[in-house]
Amino acid sequence: MFADNNQDQGNEETEDIKSGIEKHVRFSISADGKADDQRDRQFHVHLNKYYDDVISHIAGAESIFIFGPGEAKVEFKKRLEGDGMGSRIVGVETVDKMTPHQIEAKIRQHYKKRVY
Repeated sequence: MFADNNQDQGNEETEDIKSGIEKHVRFSISADGKADDQRDRQFHVHLNKYYDDVISHIAGAESIFIFGPGEAKVEFKKRLEGDGMGSRIVGVETVDKMTPHQIEAKIRQHYKKRVY
């Protein structure tokens, strides 16, 4: 996560918040489907706790730029909107996996183009 809360002073804060969720969740096949349902519920509970953690870290941000591969960014955007933070979202973009330096460069480039 990267936040630049004060554009005039150039203050930057970078923090990596790990979800602890496996990249590819493996589901076993069960005759009644209950095991899969339970794992699915556990995954969503864990994901919501992770979103809570991220939101607590960005609660004071004036603007939020969301990007990454996959669908999590769209889910996170919906979560922010549901929590009343949707007006602070300044962009949502799909990008491939990036190194920490590429992430920081992407954010700097995005905010350089914007005038606040």
